[in-house]
Amino acid sequence: MKWGIFLGSATVGGGTYVIFQHAVYAHEQGEEVTILTERPVNREELFWHEDAGKLVWKTIEEAAEDSYDVVICTWWRLVYEAYRIKAKRYLYFVQSVESRFYAESEKPLRQLAEATYMLPMKMITEATWIRDYLYEHYNKKPVLVHNGIRKDVYCENGICTAPREPGRLRVLVEGPVDVDFKNVPRTIALCRESSADEIWLLTASDIDVYPGVDRVFSRVPIHETPSIYRSCDVIVKLSYVEGMFGPPLEMFHCGGTAVTYDVTGYDEYIIDGYNGLVIRRDDETAVVEAINRLKTEQKLLRKLKAGALETAGRWIDWNTSSQRFWQAVSDFCKEKAPADQIVMEKESKFHFASYVIAEDYLNELKRIRKPLYIKLCDFIRKKFGVEF
Repeated sequence: MKWGIFLGSATVGGGTYVIFQHAVYAHEQGEEVTILTERPVNREELFWHEDAGKLVWKTIEEAAEDSYDVVICTWWRLVYEAYRIKAKRYLYFVQSVESRFYAESEKPLRQLAEATYMLPMKMITEATWIRDYLYEHYNKKPVLVHNGIRKDVYCENGICTAPREPGRLRVLVEGPVDVDFKNVPRTIALCRESSADEIWLLTASDIDVYPGVDRVFSRVPIHETPSIYRSCDVIVKLSYVEGMFGPPLEMFHCGGTAVTYDVTGYDEYIIDGYNGLVIRRDDETAVVEAINRLKTEQKLLRKLKAGALETAGRWIDWNTSSQRFWQAVSDFCKEKAPADQIVMEKESKFHFASYVIAEDYLNELKRIRKPLYIKLCDFIRKKFGVEF
């Protein structure tokens, strides 16, 4: 079969890694897999994934005259571009509820992201909470395929960037420093408040140093990350939005434990007090206390690390995960009712037009209200002597 997979970005990232794993497996099963992007991708951008270069890459414009057995959407924004590609079936791989990537104040944009779940597409997802959300809110029944782990890469024994030292606590923070919902700067600040001996940062951001961090590892190829995990005792991951985050699970396989917020998806494999410590969102005092406990209570640290390794031992590998994903797509393509490209186009344009109308309306309100706001501020300033 011919697969077309939409991809928002080829840069280093957990969600992109998942897509690459499934795409490469399908390619190895004999499927013709093409990655579809908005802009041309330089093969040098794929340095961080050893097999992504095996796939065919085309821009949406270049693929305009192609025809596929199935087109798989992986990012809400490109769902609205799916109709531009001819396909017998359209499928949506939902890796998170992406409306949550945006601030509450951006209601039209959040609504536009949510509206993708109303389009006539079958779905696959990676996390139980997403499956339940889509059923509860949109009566959708996605196939659940948990992400796998490269067991040959992520393991307890192997090269370390620097060996762990008994009695010293080395903390790892992971994530881009400029994505608000990843909460990396604040995570680093809380680690600095704790009694951790060292703080390392593993990031997709293109930086060499970061305030308060002892060592920065930027844009590291996947096969080089385990040596970093093996060198640290605990990963502190305080993101606000996740689908099913991979870094704590990767740390588990490498012999460490985790401190996380109770973010969506944590309960797929993290059990508070067994393999990690789970903190209520924004309870920053509890975060610092948790790190301090791991520093002073060596018995607890050993217990959590042991529980993490047990959890890792039960988790599926990528071959199993991608086989399930490939089977789900194959089963979907056997269904009799084909997708209707015209319906996809009309519904996509309708939802996008609704977003434009909402934004125009808000901008008009701002234009009208601004003079009134200025007059009100002038009145308060003159009446009460208050400066804004």
